[in-house]
Amino acid sequence: MSTPIDLAALKNRQMAAWASGDYAVIGTTLQIVGEQLAEACDLLCDEHVLDVAAGNGNATLAAARRGCNVRSTDYVAALLERGEDRARAERLDNVVFQMADAEALPFEDASFDAVLSTFGVMFAPDQTKAASELARVCRPGGRIGLANWTPEGFVGQMFKTLGKHLPPPPGAQSPTQWGTEVWLHKHFDERDFLVQVTQRIFNFRYRNAGHFIDTFRSWYGPVHKAFAALPADGATALENDMTELLNRSNRAGEKSLVVPGEYLEVVITRR
Repeated sequence: MSTPIDLAALKNRQMAAWASGDYAVIGTTLQIVGEQLAEACDLLCDEHVLDVAAGNGNATLAAARRGCNVRSTDYVAALLERGEDRARAERLDNVVFQMADAEALPFEDASFDAVLSTFGVMFAPDQTKAASELARVCRPGGRIGLANWTPEGFVGQMFKTLGKHLPPPPGAQSPTQWGTEVWLHKHFDERDFLVQVTQRIFNFRYRNAGHFIDTFRSWYGPVHKAFAALPADGATALENDMTELLNRSNRAGEKSLVVPGEYLEVVITRR
């Protein structure tokens, strides 16, 4: 019999990973995803919008720019501070930033017209609980909007590469399950939600594989932590595998690095 996974310990490990480096350096390059998701959800002025696992606030800012009243939440204070800095710079006064756990949202049932998350809630250790919380706080007729990396896409393959060198705890669920239609339908159809999925691409643009690895090794928590945890020879082996993945995925040839990152843009409507 397998030992049940310690979800609390896994969450603490994840919090430490996302608090390391500085995700905002990577996150700001993904802003277009938040803008596209806001349009896909057809956000309306004055609607009440919740951004779950908001990171540095890409979906938050996209909703605020459309005149929504936004609550931006994350369980890493430093990431909320980055989002708050960005909102202040744009003089967006229609956002409240609040510490909150995606698995235990501190809001009443049916509180929001739209509930968003771009590459955030998918990393919650207890995936079923997180999905249930998104559904709970979404009002009837409201929308849940998600951007989730797919298992087959570049980011899914990068996490698979990381796992080869630094295996996750036994029983941990892959976050890229959120990037599959089967998983989405399983967790939302029974709650009387309509799931609509569009496959999209975000292009990672760097000078070369070395530039990408140096940037992610410095600033992207999971990669930063993986390299730090490995001995020198292990770090070299991980770098070699990431280089091979990047070069194999590159569509720009020798002049630059452009790596398509497949993700699902998901709009889930509560009937």
